[in-house]
Amino acid sequence: MALATTGVGGVESRIIAAMELTSKNALMILGPTASGKTQLGVQLAQLLGGEIISADSRQVYRGLDIGSGKDLDEYTINGVSIPYHLIDIVDLDEEFSVFAYQQAFYKVFERLQQAHRFPIVVGGTGMYLDAVLQKHRMVAVPENLALRETLAAFSMEALVERLRALKPNLHNSTDLTERERLVRAIEIAEYTQNHAPEPAPDIRPLVLGVDWPRETLRKRIALRLHERLESGMIEEVETLHAQGYSWERLELLGLEYRFVAQFLQGEIKNRNDLFQKLYAAITRFAKRQDTWFRRMERNGVEIHWTHQGDLAVALQIIRDAS
Repeated sequence: MALATTGVGGVESRIIAAMELTSKNALMILGPTASGKTQLGVQLAQLLGGEIISADSRQVYRGLDIGSGKDLDEYTINGVSIPYHLIDIVDLDEEFSVFAYQQAFYKVFERLQQAHRFPIVVGGTGMYLDAVLQKHRMVAVPENLALRETLAAFSMEALVERLRALKPNLHNSTDLTERERLVRAIEIAEYTQNHAPEPAPDIRPLVLGVDWPRETLRKRIALRLHERLESGMIEEVETLHAQGYSWERLELLGLEYRFVAQFLQGEIKNRNDLFQKLYAAITRFAKRQDTWFRRMERNGVEIHWTHQGDLAVALQIIRDAS
């Protein structure tokens, strides 16, 4: 895919036209919340003739706009609208799993390949990013009622032991905290041992990471949170509840939706407390995202880190990989 001829800030005024990304057929831009990865992705999409494929577990839902940070106006740059995918694709009362994301992603990826458009994956949901990077399709696993009946007699400790025996390198610890999730995880692990998945499409992304000093990122998180609260985030959650979505459903969406739902139910007493609790939760979430990315590196994913999402640095990394 050729880079366009254009001027970009601190880099040379004309970028080498017809430079081909010979070893990579996609970009992946990851980073913690509030890091500016969408902005970088859109800038690169304009230069590369690319389209954005979102990897965000909440932006797939219609109606989750302010709290999920869709910021759809960011997809217009210099008067040009950059196409995006896997945003606003399901209703809030539908379940959308990592398996569903992978299937949807493959369809978009193959369509962009056929259209000679460059895929740029942008997001911070670790399980979605892993679903893109792994070399096999996930398998649709049916319920195994006989297995579930057997597992009903197991203690939580015995269930954890059985799952770890099946998946020694288990890294999704959330499966270990709820009995229903544990049973389903065991069901999936046992099924996939005997049902080999089909090969995935040939996805060879160059992975860029957006990195900030921790204290600077915290300031960005605080500023963005103030902006979202002023832009109607509380009213957005209130509207969703009025449309029939339960407080429980909204709280399951996590972070902004959980804390605002608690505020609207009177469990958080005032807006200042809401801000403080939510700010602390988001900064903890950003730290968990960073931990996930570092684990990806330990598992063999090469991430090229760009300080503060610097476009010139990103372009140089792309040139070096070409």
